[in-house]
Amino acid sequence: MTQLKRSSGLLLHPTSLPGPFGIGEISIEAYKWIDFLVEARQSVWQILPLGPTGYGNSPYQTTSVFAGNPLLIDPARLVSEGYLSQSDLDHAPAFSGQEVEFDKVIDWKIPLLLSAYERFEHNAPAHEREAFASFCHTNDARWLDEYAFFVA
Repeated sequence: MTQLKRSSGLLLHPTSLPGPFGIGEISIEAYKWIDFLVEARQSVWQILPLGPTGYGNSPYQTTSVFAGNPLLIDPARLVSEGYLSQSDLDHAPAFSGQEVEFDKVIDWKIPLLLSAYERFEHNAPAHEREAFASFCHTNDARWLDEYAFFVA
């Protein structure tokens, strides 16, 4: 007789994690959450879809099954990688600590991410730009051009 190993965990979308920029991100807070789950003897972190969201900002209403949600990008990581400066983050609006204000987050974060991308294009080491170009041209990224046209 096969015995099933029991496990338990929680369902929590990363956008529900705490964070200084108005929304939970794949950041140090996510790693702290995982550490907490381990300490609490939980073995499963079930997340909802991580794609970019459409009207209503529901993770179940994603505009792509392949693309990631740019709101999950950690601006602090972009500072540590050199694609943003700390002063870029110093002018973040005051966000609610109780709920995600998606419109406010989007209005602040998307221009910030575009600025980081421009700095990446001009300042990234050659090996990082080559890795990005390689990703964009692999067979696994066939969806990328069509998705870019869709969201433009």
